[in-house]
Amino acid sequence: MREILSIFQDVEDPRSGNARRHDLHEVLTIALLSMLTGGRTCVDMEDFGYVWEPWLREFMTLENGIPSHDTFSRLFRMLDPSGLQKALLRLAQDWADRLGDVAAVDGKVLRRSFEDASERSPTHLLQAFASQAKLTLAQVEVDGKSNEIPALPELLDLVDVKGRTVTADAMHAQRGTAAAIVAKGGDYALALKRNQGTLREDVATYLDSPPESAELLSHQQVGKGHGRVETRTATVCHDVDWLLERHDWPGLSAIGKVVAERRLADGTESVDARYYLLSAEPDAERFGRTVRSHWAIENSLHWVLDVSMDEDRARNRKGNAAACLAVVRRLALNIARMHPNKRSIRRKFLHAQRKQEFLVDMIRRIRRLE
Repeated sequence: MREILSIFQDVEDPRSGNARRHDLHEVLTIALLSMLTGGRTCVDMEDFGYVWEPWLREFMTLENGIPSHDTFSRLFRMLDPSGLQKALLRLAQDWADRLGDVAAVDGKVLRRSFEDASERSPTHLLQAFASQAKLTLAQVEVDGKSNEIPALPELLDLVDVKGRTVTADAMHAQRGTAAAIVAKGGDYALALKRNQGTLREDVATYLDSPPESAELLSHQQVGKGHGRVETRTATVCHDVDWLLERHDWPGLSAIGKVVAERRLADGTESVDARYYLLSAEPDAERFGRTVRSHWAIENSLHWVLDVSMDEDRARNRKGNAAACLAVVRRLALNIARMHPNKRSIRRKFLHAQRKQEFLVDMIRRIRRLE
């Protein structure tokens, strides 16, 4: 298990002098192991250290004993989140063959990370998520005085999107964003709403009432669950020369539409239509699957972080603590996801807490660490 310490090998220690009473890699490793066994706070990390100390000493020196919760707290306030994130990026590289062909991009606010006294807003993160593997690829912090749009190119600099389709909501339907994705060798599927008024109007008009000469591809899928029946019809059109003449959109190769018809158990019905800009020329089935997979970032990342890891209620708010602990949570979640056991994430954490062998097995399956 000594190799687990190298997960954080690229993280630089921001402390100096007597503040370095505890080895940086050992402190971070205890924090990660604590989260893999259901820990949520710095107090949980200290408690984990004392309970598991005999085992930890098998591969750690712990020269000055178990770090206190204040040590964990101070360290996460001082650390550079980008240094911690290198562990996430290396993990993604090692598991590249599992990541799939869709990278979903979406923002998440750590709602309890605000501080009224200093008028600090909650930490806002923009994340890239491999929808097929359900692994977080990278994240960047959004400037409190800005929004997600200028943060996306920074995120793209961290993630290898070559050969993948980047999906994002309507906020990111920007020419600069489209150009940046294409320049990185990726494709895009960008939702189109009222922020691109005339462009959306032209796309909607064409797909809702297509001319006789239009060549449209369609695919329908029916799903049941959560007390409803949903019929999704995906339509895609590769003839966009007329649209490029009017709007000159970077890399545009197709436009698409998804109509979702829902029928609830009480007989209530609703219809929702969404429109998309595409840089690839997919068939209708693949287009529908790509759009559908975008929502994995909500269901398989945000929901799990809030329900199983209590992220929305985490009260870390000073320095870089909120952003750093967010990276460790996603690293723990990625490691749990890589294990082939079919338990839920919560049950995996509880099983690791109760059975040391399972925790060891999760760590050993991450990758072959140098």
